[in-house]
Parts: sequence; structure tokens; C-alpha cells
Amino acid sequence: MRDSLALHLALFRRQRAQIARVVDGHTDAFRAYEARYRRRTAGYRRIVTLPAVHQQVQAADVVYVGDYHTLPLAQQTYLALVERALASGRRVVLALECVEGRHQSALDAWLAGRLPERALLERLGVAASASGFSAGTGVRALLSFARRQRLEVVGIDRRAQGERSLALRDAYAAERIARAARAEDRPLVMVLVGQYHVAPCHLPAQVERALGADARRGLVVYQNAEGVWWRLAREGRVGAAEAVELADGALCLLNASPVVCQQSFLDYLEAEAGDAPLVDADRSAAERFREMSALIGRLAGVPVLRALDSVEVTTAADGDVLARIQQRGRFTHSELTQLRRHILSRESGYIPRARTAYLASLSLNHAAEEAAHFVRHCAVGDAMEAPRRASEAFYARCMEEALGFFGSKLVNPRRTCPGLAEWAKRFGEGRGVERQIAAFVLAHKAAETEGPEEAVKLLPLRKDRLFHGVSHALGYLLGDRLYQAFDEGSVAKAEVQALFRDPFEDPRGAYFTWTERLGAPSRMSAVTQG
Repeated sequence: MRDSLALHLALFRRQRAQIARVVDGHTDAFRAYEARYRRRTAGYRRIVTLPAVHQQVQAADVVYVGDYHTLPLAQQTYLALVERALASGRRVVLALECVEGRHQSALDAWLAGRLPERALLERLGVAASASGFSAGTGVRALLSFARRQRLEVVGIDRRAQGERSLALRDAYAAERIARAARAEDRPLVMVLVGQYHVAPCHLPAQVERALGADARRGLVVYQNAEGVWWRLAREGRVGAAEAVELADGALCLLNASPVVCQQSFLDYLEAEAGDAPLVDADRSAAERFREMSALIGRLAGVPVLRALDSVEVTTAADGDVLARIQQRGRFTHSELTQLRRHILSRESGYIPRARTAYLASLSLNHAAEEAAHFVRHCAVGDAMEAPRRASEAFYARCMEEALGFFGSKLVNPRRTCPGLAEWAKRFGEGRGVERQIAAFVLAHKAAETEGPEEAVKLLPLRKDRLFHGVSHALGYLLGDRLYQAFDEGSVAKAEVQALFRDPFEDPRGAYFTWTERLGAPSRMSAVTQG
């Protein structure tokens, strides 16, 4: 347990640093705001049951529910609390941060059936996303629920910038919440707003001031507060606690680890065009993985159904992922260190020896890729991990990556691949390892026209990150061309099946045979696929 917790915590810290690098603009006021929230949620007083939470929700007048905007489970949990509130028989009002107050009239018109949904979403700024990882998904679910239940909805956000932006937004939201709570029939106002805002000294304090003499009973409900979660994890009580009460009487629901919350945001940031979330309301990650493996296996002519009974599918939500992998295969200390490093790199992977797929993100594309690797393992067995000399290992990995990308395109034909124009852009604008990878990719593709002997001279064999990064990129390019040729009919199904069953005793020969046959990507595809 201690090792699993250490790995989970290390992944959390790594992802937190990754998020900090892409989210800038934190002011001194924001950092102070965040610190107050963290002090409030550093620990807990006692574990409570979900029925006890529901009782407190029904007894309150204003319930402040913390939201993690990119985590669909956060909005689903809020709606579950709203359903419990409705069971009280009181009128329920939804107060949503995802709607700015200036759009209230458009929202009211849509709720009344006088405005099309597309027009409303355009006004709210919920644009269609090139991928399925869109914050608009949660907004639509919330509003659709409200319309079905014929609930009043109040938009509580406003635009603000600068040092005082958080205070201005809280003050604006407080006035609108207070106005709804003052109604003569004393409705139950269910607020959904970013987690930091619901700390009692932030938005709830502003609402109390706005209400003045019209006192209302408030209740704060956090979701998956990091301090609470890590304390429970250290005590070995995470799975035993669905909710806890904090020292100030606030509640915290526990339905996802902080790592999973971060993952949802990183998935949103990194989603490729044409990608989509793996998990839906009806199927788990493991179920989707098995469906995709069966689909790819049928086309590749590889029987996988019996092997599917024993394959393990793990995600970042599994705190004991390394221990589970270790139990399913014999690994040296060095190999376990490499596996740990791979998990911390936030990269998915299929581990043949353990017959385990590790999904670092809930991306449909990446899960389909690992499903293709699983099918490949079913076809060739131990040959997939055969020891090879450095240059042969490089081209073997290129071929495995090509089949992985090809398999993912069978599942999701909309998946795109960075073309040569994109790699040229990365070389011109990138830094450090990213720029070096781009340089090797471009140099290798140029040398391929002169023959294998020239290209082999350019292999980055001494540095792991370059070895994996360049072979990964070259494999993707080949896999993309292979799919295009298969889709156009110039590569037959029997040839694809033979590729999946090829042990690649001569991986360099296989790579150059196929790159020569398929040719270079056209100039247009190299530009549009970036």
C-alpha cells in the first residue's frame, strides 16, 4: 500500500506541475484565495454516510457544490444531489457558474421553448469542439436536466480580470444567489461553482452579506478535496469513505481521486482532433477496451475472445496499478523502475508479459491503440518482446507503433496524425527534447529516399527519450499511410492480417519495404493532418 500511495502521489505532483506550466496568469490574489481553500480542506473530522449528506442537503436553504469543470462525474454528482433536493418537495433553483448572468434572458427563453438550443449555446460561448473533450458537454447535461424538470436556472458568473477578479465574481454571484433565495416560498438553491469558490470564507460569506437580515441556512459540499483525499489514502480509508465532514461542518464527497480530476483537465487540453472520451454512462474503460479489441481482432484475423477473459485493463484511477502489473508478470527491479517511469510519464501502454493495458488517459484514440497492441500480442505471443540489437529494436518499435496507430484508425477513422509540416513546425518552434525529436524525424524521412543504409546512420540509439519519441513518430506516420492505403483498397485485408501475424524477424526490412511501397504522404496531407 505504501509503494502504491507513493506512486499515486508522485503522479499527482507530476501532473500538477504539468498543469501549472500551461495555466498561467495566477495573481497574488489568486494564490491567497487558493491557500485559504487548502487550509479549509487540509483534513476532516469524521466519515459520514451518503444518506446523512442527503438529509443535510434537504435541510439547507443554499447548498454550495464544488465543481471540477472538466470532470463529468462532478456535474453528475451535482445532479444526483439536485434529485435528492427535489425529493424534499420544495421548489429547487439551480444556480450555475457555467452560465453568465448577462445571458439570463436567452437562458429563460430556451427553458420556455422560445429559443433553439444551438442559439443558446452560441450565446453562452459553448462552441463545438474538434474533439469530444469539451466543457460544453457538462453544460448541456445540466441545462437539459433543468428543462426536463422545469426548474428555474440562474446564471451567476460574470467576466472579470485583474487582481480583484475573484472577489468581483463572488460578489456578483452572491447577489444573484441571494435574490433567488429570498423568494417567498423559500426555495432550495443548489449552487454549482468551481471548488475554490465554495470555501465558506469565499462565496458563502458573500451570500450571507448579500442576504443581510434574510438569514438562510447554507451548506458547503466539496468534491474530492485533495487534502481530505490524501489524508484518507494515508490512513488506508479511501475506499471505505463516500463522504466526510470537515471541522467547520462542511461536507466532502469522495468519488474520484485527485489524479483522476487532473487527468480530466489534461485530457481536455491534449485531446487530438477527432478524439473522444473513452468512458460513457453505460460502459467502463475495460468494457470499451474489450469491444475495440474484438473489432480489431476480427479484421486482423486474430482470435482474441478467450484472451480477453484474462486481459487486465488499468487506469490512473487505480492507485495500485504497478503492484497489479507486478503480480501478473515476472519483472526485474530494473524493469519495474522502467514501468514506474512510464506511468509517471503519463503515457498509455500495453505490457505483454503481464497481459495488461495501462490507460494513462481516457482517450478513445489511445485506448484503441493499446487494444491493437493487445491483438498483436495475441497473434505473435512472446515474439513481441524478443531481444534485439539496438537498431533492430528501433525499427521493431516503429512497426509496433504503426500497427497500433492503424488499429486505432479502424476504431476511430477521424483520428489525425501529425504530418511532416507539423514536425517541421515543432522543429522551428520547439525546445529541448521536442525539437531534437522533430529534427531526427525530419532527417530520417529525408534519408529514407536514399536507402536504409543512410537512414540507419541517423538513429538516436543512446538516449531513451529520443529513441522512443522518434520511433513513436515514425511509426505513427507509417500507420497513418497504411490505413489510408487500406481504406483506398491498395492494401488488401489479407496483407493487413499477415502484418499482424509477422514476428518481425527483420524489422528494418519490414519498415523500409512498407515505407517504400506506401510512399511519402502528400504535401496536402502533411499540412492538414498537423
